[in-house]
Amino acid sequence: MITTVTLNASIDKAYHMTPKIENGTVMRVAETNNSAGGKGLNVARVVKLCGSDTKAAGLVGGYNGQYLESLLDADGISYEFEHIEGETRSCINILDPEYGSTEYLEPGCQVTSEEEAAFLERFPDLIRDSDVVTISGSAPRGMGSDIYKKMIRIVKDEGKKVILDTSGEYLEKGIESMPTMVKPNQDEIELLFHIKVRSREDVIEYAKKIYEKGIPYVVISLGGDGALLVCEKGIYQGKPPKIEVVNTVGCGDSMVGAFAVGLERHMEPEEALKFAVAVASANALSPLTGTFDTAKRDEIIKNVEIIKLSDPERE
Repeated sequence: MITTVTLNASIDKAYHMTPKIENGTVMRVAETNNSAGGKGLNVARVVKLCGSDTKAAGLVGGYNGQYLESLLDADGISYEFEHIEGETRSCINILDPEYGSTEYLEPGCQVTSEEEAAFLERFPDLIRDSDVVTISGSAPRGMGSDIYKKMIRIVKDEGKKVILDTSGEYLEKGIESMPTMVKPNQDEIELLFHIKVRSREDVIEYAKKIYEKGIPYVVISLGGDGALLVCEKGIYQGKPPKIEVVNTVGCGDSMVGAFAVGLERHMEPEEALKFAVAVASANALSPLTGTFDTAKRDEIIKNVEIIKLSDPERE
């Protein structure tokens, strides 16, 4: 069982535009897709598509919260949310033939200290049947920047593996609890270390710095170049074949979901990297967020190249 945690869930609206957007005018949307959103819920859909049992957890509230649960029912994903007084946010992704994907993300409602305490008290029970827990995205206003640090400690106390996919202070403080895996991208590395990444060597250098903090698996997403993995066995790049990208939203979440499945199934690091890169690439071929065609994934994985960049003794 893999439990995916989304503290700042949302109703995700994808607006598909036929003509390019003209600012300051009225535009007609060609097609709209609504989904239960937030990074952890994208992860849950991917885990389910990969054939593993999953449960979504986190916080929801108001009419949007009820609608979100109904969307998960339609997706066949089980869930166990803590209900709060505030309204679950909405996020909009505009898919335009000229500009590609443009996202508008609401910040999320205010969470009280009592609601945070109630969730943390319930959290050990939510994850008791899990082998792997993923913690993704931002937290709502009102929650402390150390919320993920606290949650990771609870997961580890329960003897579970935990993946953290977040940024800023949430990532900085979460790393202190030494999760099993983190998955920052280049922008998040720059924010974490207050530096400017100028080369692939810089990415490797700072990924190693995170690994040296006691994180067994550090995965850096590289967009169209796949992903970098730093682990005990060495440093690897998983490089996907060239594809015609449709929608990049949710590719990082797809990678997290695939790595969670890899940890659950005790895959070797190289195998998990290859699997995750294939799943993320297949997601990029779908107009929907956090979903993919398994046949396309199986075709892509045959052409994912795993390159060993460094042996452990050189680190």
